[in-house]
Amino acid sequence: MKVLVINAGSSSLKYQLIDMEDESVKAKGLCERIGIDGSKLTHKVPGKEDFVVEKDMPTHQTAIELVLEALIDAEHGVVSSVDEIDAVGHRVLHGGSVYTESIKVNEDVKKVIRECFDLGPLHNPANLMGIEACEAAMPGKSNVAVFDTAFGMSLKPYAYRYAIPEEYYDKYKLRRYGFHGTSHMFVSGETIRYANLPEGHQRVIVCHLGNGSSISASVGGKAVDTSMGLTPLEGLVMGTRSGDIDPAVVQFICDHEGLSVDDVLTILNKKSGVLALSGNLSSDFRDLSSAAESGNEKAQLALDAFAHKVEKTIGGYLAVMNGADAITFTGGIGENDCAMRAKILEHFDYAGVKLDPEKNKVRGEKCEISTPDSRIRVFVLPTNEELAIARETVRLS
Repeated sequence: MKVLVINAGSSSLKYQLIDMEDESVKAKGLCERIGIDGSKLTHKVPGKEDFVVEKDMPTHQTAIELVLEALIDAEHGVVSSVDEIDAVGHRVLHGGSVYTESIKVNEDVKKVIRECFDLGPLHNPANLMGIEACEAAMPGKSNVAVFDTAFGMSLKPYAYRYAIPEEYYDKYKLRRYGFHGTSHMFVSGETIRYANLPEGHQRVIVCHLGNGSSISASVGGKAVDTSMGLTPLEGLVMGTRSGDIDPAVVQFICDHEGLSVDDVLTILNKKSGVLALSGNLSSDFRDLSSAAESGNEKAQLALDAFAHKVEKTIGGYLAVMNGADAITFTGGIGENDCAMRAKILEHFDYAGVKLDPEKNKVRGEKCEISTPDSRIRVFVLPTNEELAIARETVRLS
């Protein structure tokens, strides 16, 4: 079975064609500048040179049609016809409180995606455009929506409800949803399999650390807590996001700077985090690490603040689950920054965590990095959201 995985943005569209017989990627690519001058498709096939098409893409449907042409191209394609594509899996940001798991797309599903436009204004409209473009270009094919918020829907009310008047939950469903859910679902499940964790001992903390960062706690692959909230702004200090902050800070800045709430939220989303703490040096942790090694105190502050918040969150989840069987690092920082992993884990010797310094040098590869006598096992495990979406698509098709 071959599954086409689509991740549609407002002016971009990423795709992968995955053969589920061996879960291999046959082709992948990116459509850029959809609806903007200078549109371009970059199509990649393992073992071949990149195939680039520079052609106007006024709509997502045009982009999908170009993707399909590339996939069946005599020289650069990997299938003889569209008929060889069995189903399409779509990353969809928000399913609100309606969908607790992935679902085959129908009119009701599309209606809910529309109703969540205000919860995911940058993503849900584009996700829906991607779905409708595939429906038009490949009529009759099964389309599956894999919601980024679905993983967090298994939280108990005491974990997802905000302590605000109930009317706002009743009217607007204001609650903690959590994001990076597809990644957390994949990595928590893969940790259980890779570590061969037995039933009853599947308490996993996943640290998805990158420019956007989040942490989840799960038992048996089901989330019991997650660090992001109504939006991806809540939780950890991130590249340009502030993470947790006293809400009164928003009012204070508005009152003293003459800014609107929208202005301040833009600052908290795009001009804060380690970028702000480093004195606007960089939101890239590689730059911050190099600067800190050279004695830049602000860069060191940014790294320390990031690690401190990660440590607090892991510690909280150890309490929530009465311990853990595994801690797994994923994402750009989690998979590649061995110094940051060591910095975070040095605070958990009380819990019996023992890191193997040599194994911890791994970058971007699946590996257990704790010692054999570590009470909590520690792993590095690359995330693969596209494969997770493809697996869900097969399950529902």
